[in-house]
Amino acid sequence: MFLAPFLIIFVAMYLVPIGFALQQSFLKTQRSGLGLGGPSTPVFDPWFNYGRIFTDQAFIASLGRVLLFGVVQVPLMLGFALLLALLLDSKSIRGKSFFRLTSFMPYAVPGVIAALMWSFLYSPSSSPINNALAPLGIDIPFMSEELVLWAVANIVTWGWTGYNMIIIYSAIQTIPAEVLESAKLDGASPLRIAWNIKIPMVRSAIILTAVFSIIGTAQLFNEPTVLQAISGGSINSAFTPMMSARAAVQSQDYAYAGAQSVVLALLVGVLSFAFFKLTNRGEK
Repeated sequence: MFLAPFLIIFVAMYLVPIGFALQQSFLKTQRSGLGLGGPSTPVFDPWFNYGRIFTDQAFIASLGRVLLFGVVQVPLMLGFALLLALLLDSKSIRGKSFFRLTSFMPYAVPGVIAALMWSFLYSPSSSPINNALAPLGIDIPFMSEELVLWAVANIVTWGWTGYNMIIIYSAIQTIPAEVLESAKLDGASPLRIAWNIKIPMVRSAIILTAVFSIIGTAQLFNEPTVLQAISGGSINSAFTPMMSARAAVQSQDYAYAGAQSVVLALLVGVLSFAFFKLTNRGEK
């Protein structure tokens, strides 16, 4: 009885949409009559939409783009988060509450608002960054095809580093004080303590944030969608898998959107499982 409110919401908002997407992915729209204007009828064809995915170069390119994004951005973001957490835990740092708050504040800004803020900074016509660098003859093409993915990565890193830092910092606070005191008595330097004691003892928190980041990378949507308006074509409707699925929904191709969502979910599940197995290898 106590679990009922949660279970109702969980089933209605989580399991039902997943089941609907899976069911839609097995259907093919068949039109009767001459031309494309005839009435449409959904027909069960479980391999049609999944076969389309393997020949959809735009969707495959979006998967590769997100994979590259994750391989580069996730380690950098978690590295910054770990460094900030270790610095905040240092006894010599003053104003810890202030720096904790300011590091976490970007996460409190909604993703769409953050993307709008950065779109102003990236705008080819009004970027204050390029205006400041103009006397030096420097013009950074943030929205070029070569840099646009990393412009998006910068927004994500800015917004989520503080969130991951709080998780890692909280884990550092659980390290027994006796362990740290023993290391100090043995003559270990702060750097040695951080590398040989703190980082290994917060390994589970780092793994947790890495899995969250892998899932978040696969769901990349808000930032590139907002930047699309000023991208000049470097961000298209299939820039990420989520944007590609949304484009299919907008064209009322719900079956194909469902297949794309299922494939993306399976890939994320496989990557997360492989990451867990790799990071837990050798542990009992």
